[in-house]
Amino acid sequence: MVDQNNAGCCSAFPGCCGSIPIKLAEEKRLVIDFLYLDLSVCTRCQGTDSSLDEALAEVSKVLEATGTKVILNKVNINTEELAVAYKFVSSPTIRVNGHDIQMDVHESLCESCGDLCGDQVDCRVWVYQGQEYTVPPKAMVIEGILKEVYGEKKDVPESEQEYIMPENLRNFYAAMENNQ
Repeated sequence: MVDQNNAGCCSAFPGCCGSIPIKLAEEKRLVIDFLYLDLSVCTRCQGTDSSLDEALAEVSKVLEATGTKVILNKVNINTEELAVAYKFVSSPTIRVNGHDIQMDVHESLCESCGDLCGDQVDCRVWVYQGQEYTVPPKAMVIEGILKEVYGEKKDVPESEQEYIMPENLRNFYAAMENNQ
């Protein structure tokens, strides 16, 4: 005799026909913030933007396959108020879930930003595998993203730590204000 309630049921498997329900995976979110001073003139910001886009194109299928939704925020930190709000320390910056992909801040003279504001400005230099770059290599960005998804969880994101605006940024904003 066939039980009409379980007709065609594979009750030997969890989640089938009302035995143990299969729990759908919760959507994972990955928030990437690209913070920069200028995309119209600064070659470092432009190059970092391109490197980030290329890196995301390469890892997007892996992230999608693991149910990870990427939220990308590109923010022009063009005022002191925004710098304070985002706890901005150097341009350009890439943060993944609030963590800067480059732990130490190294800077050098950026002629592009100097041309933009009419004063000398230092911008970020990326250090990857013992070498310095004015634009982060695509591999560095990919590693930063994947470490945040699959690596050890860090304590407090940099974006939640106490903030003091670097003098270099204060000078940039002052020079921009004087040029307007």
